[in-house]
Amino acid sequence: MTRTGKLFATFLLASFLIVSGAFVAYSDLFFQIKKQLTIFNDVYKEVATQYVDEVSPEYLMKKSINAMLETLDPYTVFIDEGEQQRLEILSSGSYGGIGLEAGYRGGQIVIIAPIEGYPAQRAGLRAGDVIEEINGVVVQGLSPEEVQQLTVGDVGTEISIKIRRPGIDDSIVFTIERERIEVKNINFAGLVGEEKNIGYIQLTRFGHQAAEEVRQALSELDDGESFEGLILDLRNNPGGLLNEAVELIDKFIEPGVTIVETRGRRDSHNSTMVTSEPALYIDLPITVLINEGSASASEIVAGAFQDLDRAVVIGENSFGKGLVQTIRPLSYNTSLKLTISRYYIPSGRSIQSVDYSGPVAGSEQMIPDSLRRAFQTKNGRVVFDGHGIEPDIAVSEHSTSLIDLALQQNNNYLFFVNEMIAGLDSDETPEMPDDLFDRFARFLIEENFTFETPADRHLQAIESNLDNFPEDSSAEKNIDELKALLRDYKISQIYDNQDVIERNLKAQWISQTMGEQERYQAILDIDDLVKKAIETLSNPYRYQIVLRP
Repeated sequence: MTRTGKLFATFLLASFLIVSGAFVAYSDLFFQIKKQLTIFNDVYKEVATQYVDEVSPEYLMKKSINAMLETLDPYTVFIDEGEQQRLEILSSGSYGGIGLEAGYRGGQIVIIAPIEGYPAQRAGLRAGDVIEEINGVVVQGLSPEEVQQLTVGDVGTEISIKIRRPGIDDSIVFTIERERIEVKNINFAGLVGEEKNIGYIQLTRFGHQAAEEVRQALSELDDGESFEGLILDLRNNPGGLLNEAVELIDKFIEPGVTIVETRGRRDSHNSTMVTSEPALYIDLPITVLINEGSASASEIVAGAFQDLDRAVVIGENSFGKGLVQTIRPLSYNTSLKLTISRYYIPSGRSIQSVDYSGPVAGSEQMIPDSLRRAFQTKNGRVVFDGHGIEPDIAVSEHSTSLIDLALQQNNNYLFFVNEMIAGLDSDETPEMPDDLFDRFARFLIEENFTFETPADRHLQAIESNLDNFPEDSSAEKNIDELKALLRDYKISQIYDNQDVIERNLKAQWISQTMGEQERYQAILDIDDLVKKAIETLSNPYRYQIVLRP
């Protein structure tokens, strides 16, 4: 036999062995599936027909399915017929609710994002708040989809939501009225900056046509002369369609660049998504705004821009969801939302922040810093995997002060501004007074405004035990002195938190006195992240030094 013939024979033998091995592996897998289904079918039938009390077959099956899926990850869930219809309304239409997206982190249900302009956001709920109860229903053990369903109801009805906020010890209860929630991709697009030469687009989700809507918004904002930069606001954007994220990036990156890879167990779930269109805005400076509520497709966009050194990312760490789901239709109009792959952005890193592949089925843990790996951007900047997207310029947009929380929870901002505007002459233009904060501070002091602190609870505990002190002791006098000191402390907190209180007052004034478009524009003028983005885009040296250190 010739050398070529031997090589060909060796190739055929190797190919046969590979195919045979794969066939044997799949045969064994299908045998195991058949065997376990037979055992399960026997157990299910015996329990449904022989158990001492009558048990609903539907209840048994749903419990079995949910228990099985809980050993995987919180995004793999069974959707029955009724839930499927409601989920379609949530994702593609309008519904009665409070406007929030729920997710899973660290074994807890958290708010991924409150939708801008809707009841949850106006009431003061934030990305990262841990949901404990909804209308008295404890959410521990529920899936994010089930929690989401609890927030849906008739317009005008109230919902009670109990949350726990990082940095604050006690749980907080919000009572919020449901409104009609209209699902849309772009919330606002306009020009910002002193010279109105920087475009701003607030993208609230990646639904159908999101990328095309961004292109249309850009063409309307770009006058061809003074358009000098873009702020893409992805704060509180929980994600959506992967292809829309890639198509959006395609508008700013040259053709042939890998944006995201999906890697799964099966070859059919592996894919590489590459830019293909001629870039419309290849040289336009960009900043991307993110926070804890930026997840999934939002993280792909922010992460790809960061890895390719195409934009400066500003804000807070993103959510960290790097798992890809697909909807698999099942019998009787049910379906399975199934995690099929992980995605990886251009540097090769994953943004997934929680590891579900622990030694115990269904266990999870935040990926520790010691296991995070370093990668490099196109220009050689070091970035890490395992904690979502970390901003190039970190700016926090939230206060964790107890006084601000109390003011929002009790609607003090709303009622104070409302009364001020009501006191103006009907033909008077409601211009925001320069001393708005000072008036509010005086109002709070005169009305003996208070809020609970840990010190209050300690004093209450001491007062409840006063009977244990001798009658002639000075305990009561000391407690009165402590209460006076605590009162002074609370008044000082009004002035110590002037920046955040004044910003919320201004936002409330704007929301009550302006039309929708004018209101959005005015809110941006007092937004710290937008200010930082404008400052970065207005200084080419500062912009470039972030991307090319």
